Amino acid sequence: MDRTRPLPSRRRVLKGAALAAVPYALLPDARAGAQSRAVDYPTAEWQSASTANYTAADRPMDHAVDRVIIHVTQESYDTTLSIFQNSSKKVSAHYLVRSADGHVAQCVRETDIAWHAGNWDYNTRSIGIEHEGWVDEPSYFTDALYERSARLTAAICTRYGIPRDREHILGHYQVPGTDHTDPGPNWDWVRYIRLVNFA
Repeated sequence: MDRTRPLPSRRRVLKGAALAAVPYALLPDARAGAQSRAVDYPTAEWQSASTANYTAADRPMDHAVDRVIIHVTQESYDTTLSIFQNSSKKVSAHYLVRSADGHVAQCVRETDIAWHAGNWDYNTRSIGIEHEGWVDEPSYFTDALYERSARLTAAICTRYGIPRDREHILGHYQVPGTDHTDPGPNWDWVRYIRLVNFA
């Protein structure tokens, strides 16, 4: 063993280790960073749909966004996420709102075209928002669901200059050529549009 060089002091070793660790401690968690960059709506959780279930695009550059389409899932929140993540299903929406607490998941970037309306023209020009529940079970349309969804819709309208009215905030049943009835007769449109306008 060569003893010609003195050993570094304990203090110097600890100081070096601390300095080496500092850059890593200052870096954000990789998952948190990826999630915050992925969402278009700040309080949403990123839950990516399968890339086989939407069309990559550069909206609003290649397609103007001038509508929000309101859906009801006819499934549970978790099942809906599973459907969007299943590449064989060929369906997605930009957002999904949970009934119990209004939690928002984003599944498709707003720049991309979600496959939610059943009409290509409407898909290219709209943001689709699914809501957990069933059209014939109004108990799923909780205060939290209405309020959080309305804030989301208001933010989308502000971002794209969409008027906050029933001509531009549509139910799935209003899409030409659709056979869907959602959000159904139990959806309170008067309340919803009022919430969107006051958000």
